[in-house]
Amino acid sequence: MIKQILGRLPKKPSKSSENREFGGPSVAPSSTSSASKSTSDFQSNRPGTLNNSSPPGPDSAPHLGYSHGMKPAQVVNPKLNGSSVPAPYEALPGFRDVPNSEKQNLFIRKLNLCCVVFDFTDPTKNLKEKDIKRQTLLELVDYVTSANGKFTETVMQEVIKMVSVNLFRPLTPHPRENKLSEAFDLEEEEPMMDPAWQHLQIVYEFFLRFVASPETDAKLAKRYVDHAFVLKLLDLFDSEDPREREYLKTILHRIYGKFMVHRPFIRKAINNIFFRFIFETEKHNGIAELLEVLGSIINGFALPLKEEHKLFLVRALIPLHKPRCLPMYHQQLSYSITQFVEKDCKLTDTVIRGLLKYWPITNSSKEVMFLSELEEVLEATQPAEFQRCMVPLFRQVAHCLSSSHFQVINHKISSPTLRTFRFLHEINFYIWKHASRTFCLFLS
Repeated sequence: MIKQILGRLPKKPSKSSENREFGGPSVAPSSTSSASKSTSDFQSNRPGTLNNSSPPGPDSAPHLGYSHGMKPAQVVNPKLNGSSVPAPYEALPGFRDVPNSEKQNLFIRKLNLCCVVFDFTDPTKNLKEKDIKRQTLLELVDYVTSANGKFTETVMQEVIKMVSVNLFRPLTPHPRENKLSEAFDLEEEEPMMDPAWQHLQIVYEFFLRFVASPETDAKLAKRYVDHAFVLKLLDLFDSEDPREREYLKTILHRIYGKFMVHRPFIRKAINNIFFRFIFETEKHNGIAELLEVLGSIINGFALPLKEEHKLFLVRALIPLHKPRCLPMYHQQLSYSITQFVEKDCKLTDTVIRGLLKYWPITNSSKEVMFLSELEEVLEATQPAEFQRCMVPLFRQVAHCLSSSHFQVINHKISSPTLRTFRFLHEINFYIWKHASRTFCLFLS
């Protein structure tokens, strides 16, 4: 009787059956292992990591920088600011060790390998990896130089990506507290050399040869060498390293020559840099290099000059005589302005009156520079244009003759224009000369 009653009671489920029904602790180890596996998969797909396997399929999209819904997520540049190097970071085989059909894929893999930026503030860190990247960059330079086929759009995209990751960085200004921005102060200081130059130089050389290569199609490359890229390139002109500015000058000149569609934008962007320098900061390290590029550009202007070019002369080039650090770029500025006068002699009056407007009053060294530039402008001046600015010009020359600075008073304007018209204006010249000296004696 008791056994029959007990047999009717419900039995208590076992622990194993409970875990199978409700998903208990026995499932936890498998989920943990899968999480660790996905983490390791993400690490293996980090930018800059070598991966010799075939391209991942759609299931691996979350590990390639995509979020839910297959929308692109923000990708961070793989810069190593003191962090550990992505493993493994090993050298790839050389181009000679692979067949021609695989060279383009190898080229792209080498570009991706060079997207890792190392920290050069500690010279003892990542020595092996830095050497691997340097050797890889040299191989890329040789490959671009000897290329015998048009670069594809994929290659161009990877090239611009590698160049951008390495070059576009925040520039660290050299501390100059409590110092005037005079030219002699800046010349006495040693320029700050970038410690990463051993890599940067090869990247610049690689990009220079890529732009200059006949295998680079300008119509296709302009999609990636766009306005945003050009603006970032122009920002680098403020670098304190003169070696970097020299490369930038050459590259900008090649871009201007190859990408005709970007020419108006480049001129406008340089114009804005000059405006900011003249009227706001008066601090920029690359004004001389930008003016050197402009000198070559102005030399290629077609005649008659466009109104845009004349406005650039009046609004940007002539006001560049105003900053105190004029000696740092005066030679390039004088050449650019002389190019305008040689292109159109009618601009002589505009240039000379502009020089007289910004003529220094208390800075004798700048006054000597103005006199030298005035002589070069007068070399290209025609008689009719000379007569328009004759009176204010002689007035300023007479004022210089009464200067207390020996270099100013002894500076001789031996321009053929002045020699040609001296017999016409000799009387006026000496009138201004003696009048100014008499006035100075009267004041003393």
